[in-house]
Amino acid sequence: MADQDTGLLLAVCTANICRSPMVEALLAHALKVETGALANLKVASAGVAARNGDPASANSVEAMRKVGLDISGHRSQALTAELLEQATAVFVMTETHRAIIQATFDPTPRNVFLLREFMPRDADKQIADPFGGPLPLYEGCRDEIVESIPSVMAFLRKELA
Repeated sequence: MADQDTGLLLAVCTANICRSPMVEALLAHALKVETGALANLKVASAGVAARNGDPASANSVEAMRKVGLDISGHRSQALTAELLEQATAVFVMTETHRAIIQATFDPTPRNVFLLREFMPRDADKQIADPFGGPLPLYEGCRDEIVESIPSVMAFLRKELA
């Protein structure tokens, strides 16, 4: 990843209504206290099978409300080549998302990482889709994302500083 005055962090899941909107909000929140290269980063999210314009799921909105973040205004968008080209780093939730990106987009982006890729070795690296589950499942998903943010921020500081 090259140094840039500004850049885009892109969170990607399946439909862009559960996991990636939560990642987008949590990364944006974490970036608010950063300085230097990280202070200029923007955050967006998209889905490999998303329809444009769908709101975040009600349970995602509620799970994030419980940690003081509002994603009620989120609207889904499909992942595009243009978004990938703009992205400084792309954070996916599962290996399947990475495989879809690699199979669908040419040239294959090299800046695609699992969100939990930078966690300790024994940590589960994938974040399961809570879609259709009860609120506690969404809260667990949110907590996995929250747990991931410090290691992602450390990676970004190392790569962009």
